[in-house]
Amino acid sequence: MAKIAFILLTHKDPDGVIAQAERLTSAGDFVSIHFDARANSADFEKIRAALAPNPSVTFARKRRKCGWGEWSLVAATLEALKAALDAFPQATHFYMLSGDCMPIKSAEFAHQFLDAEDADYIESFDFFASDWIKTGFKEERLIYRHWFNERTQPKRFYTAFEVQKKFNLTRKIPDDIEMMIGSQWWCLRRRTIEWVLDFTRKRPDVMRFFRTTWIPDETFFQTIVRHVVPETEIRSRTLTFLMFSDYGMPLTFYNDHYDLLVGQDYLFARKISPDATELKDRLGDLWQQTGVSFDISNEGRALFAFLTGRGRIGRRFAPRFWEREASLGRERTLLMIVCKKWHVAKRLVEQIRAHTDLAAVEYLFNEEGGLPDLGGIERTVDKRNRHRRALLRMLFDYYQNDRLVICLDPAALDLMQDFTSDKCTTRVLEVECDFSDDYLIGHARRVGLAAERTAREVLDRLLPTIRYDLQHESDQMRDAQFPVFLHMRQNASPEENAHPLAQFLGIDLELAHQIAATDYLFVD
Repeated sequence: MAKIAFILLTHKDPDGVIAQAERLTSAGDFVSIHFDARANSADFEKIRAALAPNPSVTFARKRRKCGWGEWSLVAATLEALKAALDAFPQATHFYMLSGDCMPIKSAEFAHQFLDAEDADYIESFDFFASDWIKTGFKEERLIYRHWFNERTQPKRFYTAFEVQKKFNLTRKIPDDIEMMIGSQWWCLRRRTIEWVLDFTRKRPDVMRFFRTTWIPDETFFQTIVRHVVPETEIRSRTLTFLMFSDYGMPLTFYNDHYDLLVGQDYLFARKISPDATELKDRLGDLWQQTGVSFDISNEGRALFAFLTGRGRIGRRFAPRFWEREASLGRERTLLMIVCKKWHVAKRLVEQIRAHTDLAAVEYLFNEEGGLPDLGGIERTVDKRNRHRRALLRMLFDYYQNDRLVICLDPAALDLMQDFTSDKCTTRVLEVECDFSDDYLIGHARRVGLAAERTAREVLDRLLPTIRYDLQHESDQMRDAQFPVFLHMRQNASPEENAHPLAQFLGIDLELAHQIAATDYLFVD
């Protein structure tokens, strides 16, 4: 059975470190602690004294002064690993943790998970080919030498960088090393750790290289593990659930995140708020329980993106200069049907095609396919959005019709505003539908906010947010003051809906009534 030696890098909160070490060792596992040499020495002595009676706890023999982005973090990790290897010969796996991490599964589940597959778990992506680095330095992390801490010595850091850049003082990556990158929160087998430490002794050239790279805790183990372990034995993922904001800062979890966290396909999570005492207590109790089954829904990242994306609707794509200057044409009329229930809008379009000679296209900015060959501009949704006006001009030309009906999602406010600002004639028809809880749950699953096994408690908290979000989209359209903005409603009669439909399509009232009276129009 798996026995885990947790490699715990800490620099604060001695009481929390003590509690974490006692919690992790209570299930038969081990802990090796590196406490930052920059931190309060009294805090370290408190930790040592409290954990001295625990035979499942050891300490790095040498404490390093650690700084973000420095080699010192890797050096500290290596010190803790060496201590763990010597102190715990029974350990089969070595798991990197910080003081902000907490288990989100039971120890029993974690051991069974690691026993199920003989593999290492470490994010390890091609440094140059992947998009793991979103902004800032990329190649510069490696080809230049970084001696100073960017946060505590920014002037020296950037001066040294600019001097090297000016005089082209670059260096080569060791020839036989393929650079990789990924999260520093990994779980490696004992054999792998032994091979990595052996590599550090045999390759001083590689060690010299990494000592002056920037943020080596995201590249050192990720690269060396790939060098010493067969690819088939590496799972390029972390077992620690963590998310980052748009600004690259790690998100913090609080008391009301318990159901969300335990539903993710991970063993631990970071960062847990120091003030989330209830969450810590519940997760600490969970670690020691047996016989617990977990419903893995894994919707955490999609749910976070949804909840934090509110307020940015309508700014997905900045208008391009060629689109601002290009008009659809004064003589043309663009008719926009806006409906959250896509199947309802598609049925309405089906009836419009059957009863009129209007050209119509369904959700062309949301769904792939469905368009004629227009020379490549139609191939992807992303390209269609970037060249929106050019796409519509080509569709007007293709159908040889000066009136075109399109379907839009209510979230596409930017498209509506762009088109209604054009010189052409525009009309917007909002088709308002009723949304039951069951429909909203299905919607959440379709867009990745929830999974089939998402806990009902999570869904109950999510539903009001989704319902408000749909209402907010509708309110935004009303506030936009479109020149012609009409409404059809699910709870209105065909007679009532015929009037706005006739005005929208420019057809007589009787024909509009035939379309509005379609008996299955609003059926879910």
